Amino acid sequence: MNPKQMKAAMRRMGITQEEVADVEEVVIRTKKKEIVFKDAAVTSVTMQGQITYQIIGTPEERERGNGEPAAAKNGVLEEDVELVMSQTGCSEQDARKALKECNGAPAEAILKIMTG
Repeated sequence: MNPKQMKAAMRRMGITQEEVADVEEVVIRTKKKEIVFKDAAVTSVTMQGQITYQIIGTPEERERGNGEPAAAKNGVLEEDVELVMSQTGCSEQDARKALKECNGAPAEAILKIMTG
């Protein structure tokens, strides 16, 4: 079956395909690793209301350690510590403590410090 006939048959079955434009990279993240496609070609396939993505490219696997983002230290993101410090004027230690008590939620940590 030539490609033109294949597309017509897919259309009759209600299957559509579309290339996803301008893809820079695709990351599949698990607790232990990341699978990264830097040269990915991505196609979305819709069939019976379900959308499936097909990735074509060369995967690169990277370890994630304990499952936390690389910028996390003791379960707290460094950027959140800096945000809490800049908004409240507190010490790094106080910012970390508040973030841990608020399960890493910066807005709650800021309120906690400002009202505490």
